[in-house]
Amino acid sequence: MNPSAPRPARPARPASRPATPRAQAAASRSPAAASGVPTSAAPAGTGVPLWQQLMLVCQALQGIRGGQSGTAVIEPVEPRLRPGVQALLFQVLRNLGRADALRSQLVARKPPPAADALLCTALALAWDPQAAPYEPFTLVNQAVEAAKRDQATRGQASFINACLRRFLRERDALVAATDGDPVARWNHPAWWIRRLRQDYPADWERILQANNAHAPMALRVNQQKCTLAQYQQALAAINLEAKVVGPQGLELAQPVPVQGLPGFADGWVSVQDAAAQQAAPLVLQGLDLTQPLRVLDACAAPGGKTAHLLEHAPAGSPLQVTALEVDEKRSARIHDTLARLGLSAQVLVADASRPQDWWQSQCGGTPFDAILLDAPCTASGIVRRHPDVRWLRRESDVAQLAQLQRQILEALWPLLKPGGRLLYCTCSVFKAEGDLQIQTFLAHNTNAQLLPSPGHLIPGVGEKSGPVRDNPAGDHDGFFYALLQKSAH
Repeated sequence: MNPSAPRPARPARPASRPATPRAQAAASRSPAAASGVPTSAAPAGTGVPLWQQLMLVCQALQGIRGGQSGTAVIEPVEPRLRPGVQALLFQVLRNLGRADALRSQLVARKPPPAADALLCTALALAWDPQAAPYEPFTLVNQAVEAAKRDQATRGQASFINACLRRFLRERDALVAATDGDPVARWNHPAWWIRRLRQDYPADWERILQANNAHAPMALRVNQQKCTLAQYQQALAAINLEAKVVGPQGLELAQPVPVQGLPGFADGWVSVQDAAAQQAAPLVLQGLDLTQPLRVLDACAAPGGKTAHLLEHAPAGSPLQVTALEVDEKRSARIHDTLARLGLSAQVLVADASRPQDWWQSQCGGTPFDAILLDAPCTASGIVRRHPDVRWLRRESDVAQLAQLQRQILEALWPLLKPGGRLLYCTCSVFKAEGDLQIQTFLAHNTNAQLLPSPGHLIPGVGEKSGPVRDNPAGDHDGFFYALLQKSAH
């Protein structure tokens, strides 16, 4: 599932200085670091002033407000600046609801887009002094400098300066005035908050809090290359602490660049969230992997689950995996993933909702023993890794994506042999894309049976005895799993 995919409702889908303790702490919490990318809110020794980074963050925020994904707006940034800019941008996105509310307190009319983006960037970073990557007055000074140096904001530099100076003087009162605004408090759109309250009356606050936290870096050890214990020892040998989360999973105490992981280039390990690591074992559980089996991984890019299916089989297994991806560019990532791990699968560029275009011609029209459908969704379960998603999605997207999920489910079900199983999953916490979707499918397909499945996993630290008892140990993303079996007759 591609969290950065265009929304279906749209036509086209710091000042140079040594790192302070505050900056170092912010860097250690940064989302870029959590993704395995070394970062600092202001890279020391680069000679890049903070105003320049703020200008780039402001431009990225404008792009996101215009409908571009976080990945797309960061890509044009110069590589040496990208980690720091991404870290600042992610912090802005995690505090954008509060920033918008504060800006509304400061000005009666919304400023032009560039000026508004710069104002909100500064407010999002400075509103909470305890979490700010720099002292608030430094952020304000550098934001004003950015306004003066950017042609798009130069005409509003004095206005921006006046607003931010007032914010410094009246910070406590302004923040208090926005505390009653749910969007400011939770930094999610109002419709998103309402939907979570309806879906999870007892857990909606916990989900929102988790969405604003930084996700850990989780690894999946390739059991065809080494054991979990052996890889944990390899990490310990270079002073990297990790705890076990699941049969093949490790969670790092601190994120590191993937290049720093032992044997990464040789396929010993992959980066994959603990919740996503449940897919392959669920699909293959109970199957005789010593016999020829045909498995379809629909919507497969970037190939993590495809690879896990192949890794999960014993050496020499005749398991055959077909990986399907509608986007040609993204399908190339499946090839890259498999090549690094030394694995092989049939990779097709095709639409899972239109099997008439590929099943007979490229798969021989033979039913599959098992199907893994990681369906396109709102990505509401991985907001902590992609904080742009909450501001890109619209409420109407939920129904549109649920309809697409239904179409793909109905299209793939006939491709499953009698007695076979289909695992439906999404990285969403919305019930419309999980429980309700499956209940509708079961009501219309009497030859489908729901097998024991995790169901909805909410993001954060799982509690075996908590309200969502199926959550695995460790810290994981939000996900949904339903394992369906087709009647043998």
